[in-house]
Amino acid sequence: MKIEKIGLGGGCHWCTEAVYQSLLGVVKVEQGFITPLEQVDSFSEAVVVYYDPSVISLQDLVAIHLHTHASSRNHSFRNKYRSAVYAFNDKDLIKAQKSIEDSEADFNNSLVTKGYRFGGFKPSQDQFWNYYYKNPEKPFCKTHISPKLQVLMEKFSGKLDKSKINTSDKPV
Repeated sequence: MKIEKIGLGGGCHWCTEAVYQSLLGVVKVEQGFITPLEQVDSFSEAVVVYYDPSVISLQDLVAIHLHTHASSRNHSFRNKYRSAVYAFNDKDLIKAQKSIEDSEADFNNSLVTKGYRFGGFKPSQDQFWNYYYKNPEKPFCKTHISPKLQVLMEKFSGKLDKSKINTSDKPV
């Protein structure tokens, strides 16, 4: 099995982590803060997703990312929650940027999501890792994460790891 990785940021890393932990082909998700190579002192909440490209494509990961956070809103918290795809090589950066462009038609407003070269990563505190799956009944999870997982069930059901998400009802 060949494993590749991509960084994704746009909303709370607890939310983004849960989305990607729920997918087939994703073997690991690291939650924390990423900075683009072009701005190495500008960290924002994000995850690094390790995935098997024979099971899920980079294009699918980017499409899921765009649909599970406010990718067309340039709100006042964008410094903390940069809407971005962080590629570890030029080939993936080109693919990610093309996926963003190709997805633009799915949205009523222009996407604010940008592709960057990965610059650095700082993990979040380990007590927050696997946040949703350790705390699905917490108010934050029900209010902010469960709706994102509902989007997965509605738009990307074929990509879900059914052992983690009950598609006939709601996230477990």
